[in-house]
Amino acid sequence: MTNTLFTIYLFIVVTLVASAGMTLWERNAQPARRRFLGTCAAGYAVLATGCVIATTRSHIPGITGAVLSNLVMLCGYMVVLDAVAALDGRRHRGKSALLLGGMAALWAWGGAQWAVWTWLYAAAVPIAIVCLATTWEAWRSPPLRTLRSRNVLIAVTGFHGVVYAARALVLPGVVARFGQGAIELSSTVTLYTGVLYSVVLPMVMLALVREEADAGLVRLATTDHLTELGNRRWFFSEGAELIAAAPGDLALLAFDIDHFKSINDRFGHATGDKVLKSFALILRDVVGPHALLARIGGEEFAIMLPGYDGQGARRVGQAVIDRFADSAVLCRSGVAVSATVSVGLAELGNTGRDVATLLGLADRALYAAKTLGRNRLEPALVALVQPAMAVA
Repeated sequence: MTNTLFTIYLFIVVTLVASAGMTLWERNAQPARRRFLGTCAAGYAVLATGCVIATTRSHIPGITGAVLSNLVMLCGYMVVLDAVAALDGRRHRGKSALLLGGMAALWAWGGAQWAVWTWLYAAAVPIAIVCLATTWEAWRSPPLRTLRSRNVLIAVTGFHGVVYAARALVLPGVVARFGQGAIELSSTVTLYTGVLYSVVLPMVMLALVREEADAGLVRLATTDHLTELGNRRWFFSEGAELIAAAPGDLALLAFDIDHFKSINDRFGHATGDKVLKSFALILRDVVGPHALLARIGGEEFAIMLPGYDGQGARRVGQAVIDRFADSAVLCRSGVAVSATVSVGLAELGNTGRDVATLLGLADRALYAAKTLGRNRLEPALVALVQPAMAVA
C-alpha cells in the first residue's frame, strides 16, 4: 500500500471514529432518536475497524486480512442500512446475514485461488447492494419525506453504491482494455469516495435528527394540543400562502359551537373538551385532507377551502352542521350531551386577499347565523345587513 492510500485510509478512520463519538454525544440530546443515533455510531465504528484492518492486511498471513477487512466493512454498511430502515419500522437483519454469509462462503470457496479477483470485483457487489438498499430506504421512508437532508442522504449513499457497482461490473472490462494501471486508479477513486461517505454521511444523519426535532417544535408551536388541529397562528400563516397561490375560487367557513359556556358550566370542562374533540373529528371527516382546519379560539374553528365557490362551501358547512347536531358525547354521569354549531361563510372576492379580511367577513356572517336562531349557516352577504352581535 502506498503512502497516499495509507493516508487516505487513516483520514477515513479518524473521521469515522470522531463521527461515532459526536453521534453518541448527540444521542443524549435527542431521546426520541437514541436508538437510531446509537445504531449509526455503531456502524461508523465497524466501518472504521474494517478500514484499520485494510491498512494492515498485507502484514496478515494469507488472505485473512483481506477477508476480515471486506467482511467487517460490509457489516458496517449493513448496520447503517439497518439504522435507516428502522426509521420506518423495518429491519434487514435476516437478508444482511444471508448476504454476509454468501460473501464469506465465496471467500472460503475461491478466495485463496482468486484473492485479487475477489477483492477487486466480487467484494464490491454486496457493498453496492447494501448502499443502494440504503438509498431506497431513505427514498421510501415517510418520516424522512419532508426533511431536506433526506436528499443529501439519498445522493451520498446512491453515489457510493454506484461507484461500487461500477467497480464490480465495469472495472474488469476497463482493466482488460487499458491494463493494470486502471486498478490503481480505481482504488484511488474508491478511497476518495470513501472519504466523501465518511465525512458527509454522519453529518447528514445528525442533520436529519436535528431537522426532525426542529419540525417537531414547529408543530408544537402551531398545533392546538386538545384537538390536534392547527392553531390561529398556523391558520393565518398557511392561509396567507394559500390565498396568494389561489388561482380561482376559495372559501372560508367560521364555526362557533352554540351555548358552549353553558355546556362547561353544567357538565364540566372535561365534557366541554370532549365536545371540542368530537367537533374536530367531524370537521376532519367532512372536509378531508385538502383543506386548512384550525381551532382559532376557545370554541371557534375555521376551515379554508381552496377551489370551492359559495355553493360548494355551503354544502360542506351544512354537512358539518348536520353531523354535529346528530352526535353526542357522554359526561361523567353517563348523560349524553349534544350541541349545535353556527357557521359563517365568506368567499374570496373583491373584499381583499388576506386572511384577516376573509375571516372578519365570515365572523360577521357567523354572528348573523346566531342572531337568526343558531344551528345554521349564513353567507357574508347576509351578514352585511344583520347586526354583528356576539351571541354565545
